[in-house]
Amino acid sequence: MEMNILVGGKAGLGAARTSILLGKIFAKMGYYVYNYRDYPSLIRGGHNFNVLKVSADPIFSHDEEYDIIVAFDQTTIENHEKNLKKEGIILGDSCLKSSKLIKMDLKKITDSVGVKYVLGNDALIGALLKTLSLDIDDAIEVVEKDFKDSEKVEEVLKIGYDVVNEKFKMECSKGKEKYFLTGNEAISLGAIAGGLDVYMAYPMTPATGVLHEIARLQKKHNVLSVQIEDEIGVANAALGCSFAGARTMIGTSGGGFDLMTEALSMQGISEVPLVVYLSQRTGPSTGVPTYTEQADLKMAMSCGHGEFPRIIIAPGDANECFYRTAEALYLADKFRALVILMGDKHVGENNYTVDNFSKVINCQKFIVNSGKNYKSYEYALNGVSPRAIPGSNAVVRASSYEHNEFGNTIEDAETTKKMKDKRMLKIEAIRNEIEKLKPVSVYGKGDNLIIGWGSTKGAIVDALKELKNFKFMQISYISPFPIKLVTDEMKKSKNIILVENNQTGQLGEIIREQTGIEIKNKLLKYDGRPFTKNEIVKGVSKWK
Repeated sequence: MEMNILVGGKAGLGAARTSILLGKIFAKMGYYVYNYRDYPSLIRGGHNFNVLKVSADPIFSHDEEYDIIVAFDQTTIENHEKNLKKEGIILGDSCLKSSKLIKMDLKKITDSVGVKYVLGNDALIGALLKTLSLDIDDAIEVVEKDFKDSEKVEEVLKIGYDVVNEKFKMECSKGKEKYFLTGNEAISLGAIAGGLDVYMAYPMTPATGVLHEIARLQKKHNVLSVQIEDEIGVANAALGCSFAGARTMIGTSGGGFDLMTEALSMQGISEVPLVVYLSQRTGPSTGVPTYTEQADLKMAMSCGHGEFPRIIIAPGDANECFYRTAEALYLADKFRALVILMGDKHVGENNYTVDNFSKVINCQKFIVNSGKNYKSYEYALNGVSPRAIPGSNAVVRASSYEHNEFGNTIEDAETTKKMKDKRMLKIEAIRNEIEKLKPVSVYGKGDNLIIGWGSTKGAIVDALKELKNFKFMQISYISPFPIKLVTDEMKKSKNIILVENNQTGQLGEIIREQTGIEIKNKLLKYDGRPFTKNEIVKGVSKWK
C-alpha cells in the first residue's frame, strides 16, 4: 500500500515543517517514508511544496500524482490539482476553493485554543490522519518530542482529527519504528561515527545542513563545527587542522568548491588528509541555487592543478550517506589522501526512512610516534608514508613546494620524479582497499542494464519493481574507478542505458575513458529536477 501526499504553500507558511512532522509520524508508525522538497531561493513568498510518499515497503523516490493535497494557499491548488488522482481529496482552510476541498475553519480552531493561525497546520495533520483511518496516539508522541510546549499543539491536532471523516483505509505497518532523516543529517552522523574532530564550512545551499547539524550535535559528541569567512579560508584552515592531527572534513557546493581547488592542489603535494563534501546544485555560476544536478563530477575528477590521487565517493540515499562518510574519513587518514564525497540537493535535503545504523568501519587514526630521523615523505612501496604530527619528537614538515623525503624543498629532476611516482603508487593501494567496501552494487535481474550514480539510485530502484528484464548497476566509488567490476557487468548485458541528472552524461564519459565501452543509450535530465520512478520506467522501456 502506498499513499502520495503533497503539502504546499508559499515560503513562511510551514509546508516543509509540516511535511517533515508528518514524515516522523508515519515513521513512528513503522511505515517507510520518502519526502521530496521543492522550493525557490526565497525566504518569504514564492511556492514551496513537499511530496511525501508513504508505504509499507521500502521506497526511495516520489511520484507526480497525489492521493491527498494539503493546501496552505490557493496557489497550491491551482498548481497541483491537475495531478490529483480521481478519488483524491484536498485538505485546507475554508477560504480556499476546489470541488475536491474538505473545508476546515482553521482560524476558528486556532482561536478556540488561543494559538497563532500558523498552528492550524497541525489541525490539518490531525485531519489527514483521520482521513487515512489512522490512530492519533503516535502523532501525539511525536509532537511531545518535537515541541517544548506541546499541549496547545496536541489540542489543535485533536480538533482537526475530530472534524473530518475517514476516507481511505491505511492500516499501520507491522514494522518497527524508523528514523526519518535527510542525507545531510545522515552525513553528519556518519562523520561523527567515523571519528570526526572538526567540520568547517561557509554556508552554501545545499551543503549547509551538515554545518548546522554538526553544530547542533557538537557538545554532545565533542566535535567542533566552525563557520569560516569564505571557502578559500575553509580549505586552508582545514589543512592546518588536519596537519595538527585533527580528523577534518569540509563542505560546500559547486561555486564554493571552485574557490577551494588551489588548496586542494596543496593537499595533493602535502598529503595532509582531507575530506570534502561537494553537494551539487544547478549551475553554471549561481544557476538555479535551490535545485539539483549531477554536473560537477568531472570537475571533482580533475580538481586542482597538477596530478595527484583523489578518491571520489557518491552515496545514493541516507543510509549510504552515513556509511560512505565514515569510509571517506577512514580512507583519507589511512592513505593521506583527498576524498571527495559527492552529493547533491536531492540526496542531501530530502528525507528518507532508515531502520537503524550499525557500527561503522574502524575509525582509528593512522598516526605514528617517530623520532628525530622521521621522514615526512618516506618512500614507501605502496606510496603511503608514515604520518606523524607536530608536537611529537619528530620534525614534521609540509609546504606547497616539491620536497625530498624529509619535506625539505627541492628542484632537481631525480627527486621530483621520485616524489611524483611515490604519490601515484597510492592509487593501486587505494583500489585494493575499496574493493572491500562494495564500490559497485547491482540490483534486480535481467539482460538490460541501467547504470547510474548518486541520487538517481532512488527512482531507479523504485522503477525496477515495474520493469521486467532490467537490472541496475550503481557505481559508488568513481575514483579510483572499479574498472573490472564495471566492465564485467556491462559485457554480459544486452542493452545498456545511462541515467544521469546532467546534460552530457559525465559518468558515461568516464566509463568510456576507463573501459573503452561507449554507452549510446542515455536518459539525461538537466532541468534542476530529479528523476521520478515513472520517468525512469517510461524513459528506459524504449530500449528493451
